[in-house]
Parts: sequence; structure tokens; C-alpha cells
Amino acid sequence: MPDEVDRILAAWRTEVPELDVEPLAVLSRVTRLARHLDLARKEAFAARGLEVWEFDVLAALRREGTPYELSPGDLIVQTLSTSATMTNRVDRLVGRGLVERRPNPDDGRGVLVRLTPEGGRLVVEALTDLLVRERDVLDALGDAERLRLSNLLRRLVSPFDNAG
Repeated sequence: MPDEVDRILAAWRTEVPELDVEPLAVLSRVTRLARHLDLARKEAFAARGLEVWEFDVLAALRREGTPYELSPGDLIVQTLSTSATMTNRVDRLVGRGLVERRPNPDDGRGVLVRLTPEGGRLVVEALTDLLVRERDVLDALGDAERLRLSNLLRRLVSPFDNAG
């Protein structure tokens, strides 16, 4: 069954037949899927009163395990943000009672950001909502297809993740 990308490819092949537009067959679909998934994330998190960035910070802390805390520097690395951005984000999450700052016992000048019980509850609820939506997307594929796709995408993403 043809899709929008097939239409785009056909148009480019007609307009500029000298160009090999085959990369668009895969990467335009990945881009379109990413846009749809971003919208699903925003909707899932908004239903819980969260912004995407709030979920990302809370999720990084929750994945860390007890006591659910990280340094601001570790949060910057895990959420791909800047120091100034993270300071603002932590301030806002502290204001909402979802995280708290505490002195770092291993570094007298440093702080740790810790997930509050409310933040922990909220991030798990938002993750549960997200997983329902993402499972619906993946229902079009069988288990073997999901595994193959996951492995192929890992190969494509790996050079970017390991570039830093």
C-alpha cells in the first residue's frame, strides 16, 4: 500500500531524475514516525500535567534506582541539555514538588537532585500511558519484526550516540 513517502519519492524522481533519492525511502519514514511519536509523547505526558522535558528529567532520576538522585551534570548528559537549561528545569521541578535539591555528601560544593515520592509516582504513571500508545504503534509488527527493526535502528543510531 503506497504512503505519503512513496508519493514524495515519485515526485522527486520525476522532477530530478538524475538524483538517487532512495535514502528518503527509509529516512523520511523514520522522520515522519518520529513526528508522530513526539505527538503521542506530548499527549501522554500532558494527560498527567507534564511537559516532555519534565518527563525526561524525572525519568532519568527514576531509572537511576534508589535513592533516585543524580548530580546536575549527570542529568545534563542523560537529557542532552545545557547547564543553564538544567538549572532552570530543576528550579521549576523543585517548585512543583517533583524533585528536591540536597547537598552532595561526596562533594561539599555540589548538590544532588532527588526525585520526590510525588515525582516518582507521576513519572511511572506517565510512562505507563506512553507504553500503551507505543504498543499500539508496534502492534502492526510481529515479535520477530520488532526485534529486527530494533537491531537495525540500533546500527543506525549507534554512530551518533558514540560520537561524543
